[in-house]
Amino acid sequence: MAEMKLIADGLKFPEGPIAMPDGSIILVEIARGTLTRITPDGKKEIVAEPGGGPNGAAIGPDGACYICNNGGFEWHDRDGLLFPGDIAKDYSGGRIERVDVKTGKVEKLYTECNGIPLNGPNDIVFDKSGGFWFTDLGKGRGRTQDRGGLYYAKPDGSSIKEVVFPITSPNGVGLSPDEKTVYVADTIPGRLWAFDIVAPGEVAPPEGPLPGRFVGSPAGLNFFDSLAVDSQGNVCVATIFNAGITSFSPDGSKIVHTPTDDVITTNICFGGRDLKTAYITLSTTGRLVAMDWPVAGLALNFLNK
Repeated sequence: MAEMKLIADGLKFPEGPIAMPDGSIILVEIARGTLTRITPDGKKEIVAEPGGGPNGAAIGPDGACYICNNGGFEWHDRDGLLFPGDIAKDYSGGRIERVDVKTGKVEKLYTECNGIPLNGPNDIVFDKSGGFWFTDLGKGRGRTQDRGGLYYAKPDGSSIKEVVFPITSPNGVGLSPDEKTVYVADTIPGRLWAFDIVAPGEVAPPEGPLPGRFVGSPAGLNFFDSLAVDSQGNVCVATIFNAGITSFSPDGSKIVHTPTDDVITTNICFGGRDLKTAYITLSTTGRLVAMDWPVAGLALNFLNK
């Protein structure tokens, strides 16, 4: 196992890390319902309190933080480890939110698409045109489980559309360096899908019955969570049960697993001066850690450039 440096602990199921230019990390604490800043010395500062279940997060072209809010999970404590479950009893609805990181003001942008409610928005990435792709994983509802999809929207609240439906359990989303491909990590099957982008918010139709182009699926038990793309186009997927980060070459021919010590490793982002520091959320144990990474991360639009 590569050496992991502890940045912060005591977090309530951290997710959605963003490595900010000032060296801090902004992330969500899903179980606390907050957007939280972790300073370089590990101090925690509450940026905003959107409630529900803030999940994926990204900085938009206006400098605001855009959040996929899943509306809330039921939580289970098992021997001191925190696990998410089905839809919360006080579920507040899935939505996309805009957060002013200076004032903490939270604004709801989208709660539905074409009259169909968003059930559990999960992860988000901005393209160079200023629009954003996001996934809606849905919710477990006892005997039933929602099917999810891939969406595209504009940050001014003017446009949202469902681009791919259904996907079993779409979670992490990311763009290739040339922005010709959007990747989606499918949680329960442990599969990585690719979709060929033909225009902002548009993908080529699938050639067969599958939702998109299959990139890869490692052997064994792997549930997939959120992801980040590195500067060489490798897709680095946070992996549950087979704890760690599973990195796929763009064509899926090479798969490398970097282990961690938390059974629910939920997300990764890249920061540091050369973008070769991986910040990883270890969620059942409530930790943010850093790890040296062999390849620089891909500079994100509106953040690292």
